[in-house]
Amino acid sequence: MKAIASTANLTVPLTAILFGYTVYDFKYTLAENMAKSGKETVALLVTLLITAGAAGGGLWLFRNNILSGISNSSQTASPGASPTSSSNVGAVDSRISQGDRILIASATNSNKQAGVQAIASGNWQTAIASLEASLRSERNDPEALIYLNNARIGNARSLKIAVSAPISGNENVAKEILRGVAQAQDTLNQSGGINGVPVQVIIADDGNDPAIAAQVAQVFVANPDILGVVGNFGSDATLASAKVYQAGQLVLISPTSTSVQLSGFGNYIFRTVPSDRFAANSLSRYMLNQIKKKRAVVFFNSNSSYSKSLKDEFTTAVFGDGGQVVTEFDLSGAGFDAVQSLNQAKTKGAEVIMLATNAATLDRALQVVATNRRQLPIIGGDSMYTAKTLQVGGSETVDMVLAVPWHILANPAATFPKQAERLWGGDVNWRTAMAYDATQAILSGLKQDSTRAGLQKALADPNFSTEGAASRIQFQTSGDRNSPAVLVKVAPGKRSGFGYDFVLP
Repeated sequence: MKAIASTANLTVPLTAILFGYTVYDFKYTLAENMAKSGKETVALLVTLLITAGAAGGGLWLFRNNILSGISNSSQTASPGASPTSSSNVGAVDSRISQGDRILIASATNSNKQAGVQAIASGNWQTAIASLEASLRSERNDPEALIYLNNARIGNARSLKIAVSAPISGNENVAKEILRGVAQAQDTLNQSGGINGVPVQVIIADDGNDPAIAAQVAQVFVANPDILGVVGNFGSDATLASAKVYQAGQLVLISPTSTSVQLSGFGNYIFRTVPSDRFAANSLSRYMLNQIKKKRAVVFFNSNSSYSKSLKDEFTTAVFGDGGQVVTEFDLSGAGFDAVQSLNQAKTKGAEVIMLATNAATLDRALQVVATNRRQLPIIGGDSMYTAKTLQVGGSETVDMVLAVPWHILANPAATFPKQAERLWGGDVNWRTAMAYDATQAILSGLKQDSTRAGLQKALADPNFSTEGAASRIQFQTSGDRNSPAVLVKVAPGKRSGFGYDFVLP
């Protein structure tokens, strides 16, 4: 994949590079998966893909940052499988960088390479000049901004935190998470640091693989300089690493893992994203009270802790609210057939489609969307909040309602979106906002006590509170954040550049 040389050249032909997939890749995947569904469905899908492929224009950063967060088609060919096999990992150290190596291969240019080489040799002035030049050409590169802030500190005293991101497993999501961390670090250091001491950030690529995430956690725990960690992305990776962080008494704050299994996992484990229980309750109330439907079919991935958690919580919430999940289908099954599944669901009386999919089964969820042809209302979790949903789903996604942790339009008075726009040149999405909040929480706790134990004590204090992207950050005794989900729906619009946007209902 070639690096993008200048933000001025980020035009429509680069869409496939920005998202890490191509429409053609997805077309062939669908054609194979839907071979049993008949010519009519295949024709419908091809029509949707042609429409999506023809859509152009729009804000380049919105398309790359707000709604991205999908894996390359080749990475999700086997729904539910780990993106990277731990047997192919190599040394964990090669996955960790404080600025001496580039981890995001697609975001590479000569200036950034020169900056990294200068950091490795301790030539701080050259590193600073080179990374500043890199950011002038690619201002939306969070890795470069983190390395620049690290280089400005050089060998001077600093406090160190770390972030574990799914770079090799889901690069777009990793960039979204890193932007939140980078923005918080940059803001803090420019304002004088913590009691005059700046903060350095160490980046790790865990590939969204539970085994690798645990190995990275072991390295971080063994490094006494690291005071807190932001991570991981997927719930499976977070659950695996959380065991290590809890045993090693090192604070971990996840910005994106929503599985209810994390609640009360340990007194060193926190998260800034609401648990699936909040999303499930919001979707259940919307189904029964807003669209006045009581019977749902749920599509999920049995290999994903997040997907199973959301499915179970939704089923419980719907039952408690007086509704019913009449049937469910596993998107990860080898013989999954969207047409057959929907027909069976309708036979059992399903009135609403609930998509509790994860990134690995997004393609199959979009098969369901295409097959449905807007006949049944569709609701879903935050993993459906991607550019691919809008681009490929097109008009078939209109009025789909999703529960997400944060939306840029939900709090117009908030300063975070404006600061993000000035820094990155465009809008950001909920993953960036939650990663910003996770970093802000760690930094605020370190202001009270810059030790591992002191940070944990500060965050666990019932009176702990600090300003986040849209609201105050406070943690329950379970480590969960007490924050509601935000409902968004798909509607025609120009913000994304695909003809459809996620907007507030």
